[in-house]
Amino acid sequence: MLSHAAGVGDPLDDAMVRLIMVLKINSLARGFSGIRLSVIEALIALVNAGVYPLIPAKGSVGASGDLAPLAHLSLTLLGEGKARWQGEWLPAQTALKKAGLEPVALAAKEGLALLNGTQASTAFALRGLFEAQELFASAVVCGALTTEAVLGSRRPFDARIHAARGQKGQIDVARLFRHLLTDTSAIAESHHHCHKVQDPYSLRCQPQVMGACLTQLRQTKEVLLAEANAVSDNPLVFADAGEVISGGNFHAEPVAMAADNLALAIAEIGALSERRIALMMDKHMSQLPPFLVKNGGVNSGFMIAQVTAAALASENKALAHPHSVDSLPTSANQEDHVSMAPAAGRRLWEMAANTRGIIAVEWLAACQGIDLREGLTSSPLLEQARQTLRERVAHYTQDRFFAPDIECATALLAQGALQRLVPDFM
Repeated sequence: MLSHAAGVGDPLDDAMVRLIMVLKINSLARGFSGIRLSVIEALIALVNAGVYPLIPAKGSVGASGDLAPLAHLSLTLLGEGKARWQGEWLPAQTALKKAGLEPVALAAKEGLALLNGTQASTAFALRGLFEAQELFASAVVCGALTTEAVLGSRRPFDARIHAARGQKGQIDVARLFRHLLTDTSAIAESHHHCHKVQDPYSLRCQPQVMGACLTQLRQTKEVLLAEANAVSDNPLVFADAGEVISGGNFHAEPVAMAADNLALAIAEIGALSERRIALMMDKHMSQLPPFLVKNGGVNSGFMIAQVTAAALASENKALAHPHSVDSLPTSANQEDHVSMAPAAGRRLWEMAANTRGIIAVEWLAACQGIDLREGLTSSPLLEQARQTLRERVAHYTQDRFFAPDIECATALLAQGALQRLVPDFM
């Protein structure tokens, strides 16, 4: 246990540690791990008492399980290492004492049962999935807002188009847009007889692109739900047959591939949003003032905010590199193929933060664009989305310190301000 606790990097936050602990408890409770009920109950007591082991973020390759993170977790059970209790880092022995708990003495097989498993990898990817769901919903709302701001057509969301293709994700996303946009609005009526034939792809192909992303989210959910309820240590004990069998359930390849696919979706959600922001900057495409501000010779408007969005989208392209194909052998080539699932899951957090920043800029820009359609309103739900922002961020009449507005919009997104406007889609 002591030698395996070799992780490095910043400590994981309490919520992540708690999720790893709960996943480990759930796996052990399946009854194939050769561990006493009293040890599982000791883990449950740690969670309930709010004693959180210090687990460094880095040090696992996702096979043979998440050895280093789970070793750091398990040390606290023994009264070793450090733990966080009531917001304070303490020697584990002290944290246990303050919480009214006692260290555990392990018996045969129990060290392996605690150390081996994919719980850290799964927890990392689950956090990425939860964030991706919020980003997806927020991006759909902002995409609908932008469609209104630039006088886009509702026709590309016609159910018949998507039924003809038969891609379920695409069909469902088109339905979400119809729900948000409704049949018409004052803005839509203002250009009902315009001569535009086709909108740019970043508007017209939103169901196709976001539908593909939704499919990835759903597939990732299926894989991670199975893994969250899996027995992934080794060897496994089949008590009814009186057998102990060594296998490879500790290999986190399913989690790594799911996280890689989720990374593609998060990157594309942000990339499409950034393109819609760029569209609003172009007066010829948007029919709005350049950079969404009047008196453009004096004011820069949203010019640099779009540059920020482009920078974040570019970062995500590099971060989307697949980790599951990047195996390195360990343990003197005994563990000659590994999943890299922890890194695959952990980078999702940075990607999600980048994409949330992009969507925040689009929300600001789209609301500004609708404001500039003076006297015209959008659909009820989209007006609600605009009003939610306007309660915190004023319309831009001239240049001002921009970063606080992006920060405010980003925080609102993280709180689910736009997600709650979208019906369940998972």
